[in-house]
Amino acid sequence: MYSLLFRHVLARFDPEFAHHAAMAVIRVLGVRPFSWAARALTAPRPEQQVHALGLVFPSPFGVAAGFDKNAVGVRGLDALGFGHIEVGTVTAIAQDGNPRPRLFRLIPDRAVINRMGFNNAGADAAARRLEALRRRAPRAVIGVNIGKSRVVAVEDAVGDYVVSATRLAPLADYLAVNVSSPNTPGLRGLQAVETLAPLLRAVKQAAGDTPLLVKIAPDLPDDEIDAIARMAVAEGLAGIIAHNTTISRDGLITDPAVVEAAGAGGLSGAPLKARSLEVLAVVRAAVPDDFCVIAVGGVETAEDVQRRLDAGATLVQGYTAFLYRGPLWARQINRGLRR
Repeated sequence: MYSLLFRHVLARFDPEFAHHAAMAVIRVLGVRPFSWAARALTAPRPEQQVHALGLVFPSPFGVAAGFDKNAVGVRGLDALGFGHIEVGTVTAIAQDGNPRPRLFRLIPDRAVINRMGFNNAGADAAARRLEALRRRAPRAVIGVNIGKSRVVAVEDAVGDYVVSATRLAPLADYLAVNVSSPNTPGLRGLQAVETLAPLLRAVKQAAGDTPLLVKIAPDLPDDEIDAIARMAVAEGLAGIIAHNTTISRDGLITDPAVVEAAGAGGLSGAPLKARSLEVLAVVRAAVPDDFCVIAVGGVETAEDVQRRLDAGATLVQGYTAFLYRGPLWARQINRGLRR
């Protein structure tokens, strides 16, 4: 039924408008009694729990950063069966992001191009919402993804990240440092080990006991991914999120004119399946068995999630396929995973 709704109705709307409309419905599903009904339909099986980062995740499958930038849909997403919700990307300073239009569907590829630019209400607003969430039950597993404020120069990025970490780490189950979005000028340059290590060191100190992870780009050469993974272990990080969107347009079947019209931005969705598994293999080979690796990219079905778990992922995240699969996506994956 959802596929018909998407094809004949939702696909006709501007993608960003459709996302906000969907988020309004998700927020309603987080309110009793709707949350009770949703949870009864979608709750993961008890044996699907994953112990990682000192936490218990109800399911290995969660929502990637970017879907709920301002922590407004956490309760609804939790009720829909996701094992964790990574909110953000949050910046220390509130910002509008890039000019619209900035979100584009590539429907034949079941993919999306976005150049949102970390549009969010800022760390203080996110902290207030997280404080409210922490006072309510049931308690979802919430990760917070932080990025650099656009108005802050790259050379001042460390202090900017530290501001966000100081404010948000006490309210997060884990903290993720985003240095891999292609939509903030200069940001990906921070992935060089010589600049990334001191940044992570400073953020880790600000985060205190909150587990710290770093999110990397799939466009890095494998030797650089290996170096970052080894550095993350050496610096005492809790894990790596592999990976963010790609700037590549290889292998797309969507009309090239449509792709060109969409312009710059990060590509996500089904075309990243192969590279996602490659990056996961590189990271897993470079880190200890108990090091948390969260796999992201090209995840759509239970089989996709199972392949990543079998390849060594501790947890798996998705985002883009929500557009194409609908609100019962997490339920479909949880029901399809091997017992």
